[in-house]
Amino acid sequence: MLISRHPQVLRFVIWFIAIVQVVLGAGFLLAPVGMAQVLGLPPAPPWANWLFGMLAARCLGYAWGLMLAARDAAAHLSWLRTMLMVQAIDWLVTIHHLAGGSVTLSQVTTAPFLPVVFVALLVWAWPRHRAAQLTHLGQP
Repeated sequence: MLISRHPQVLRFVIWFIAIVQVVLGAGFLLAPVGMAQVLGLPPAPPWANWLFGMLAARCLGYAWGLMLAARDAAAHLSWLRTMLMVQAIDWLVTIHHLAGGSVTLSQVTTAPFLPVVFVALLVWAWPRHRAAQLTHLGQP
């Protein structure tokens, strides 16, 4: 049986990531130009809104999966594993573009540190096998 050492932390982190995904997804779906303006990005060609819409679909889809995982993380580990991958890729892409000068720190806002926080908290509160936890606590 899988259980989390810190189920409240895990549930909170999952819900927080899901809410961030909903906000980003809704923003990029309903107001892509406005989202770009909020981030301080220069006007993009109209075809960029198509990419924003596709990004929005993925954000909203992940939000749904994370909401399922928040209810029963052990039963939905695949959503959590892939969110770890998404966060790692997000961070690498952000750092690459910051280092290359194509975006500024004020434009990427929380992207340089929030993925690191999400990954660290998910790993820290990750569901573990119950037997391993009991042995760790000195129980047979």
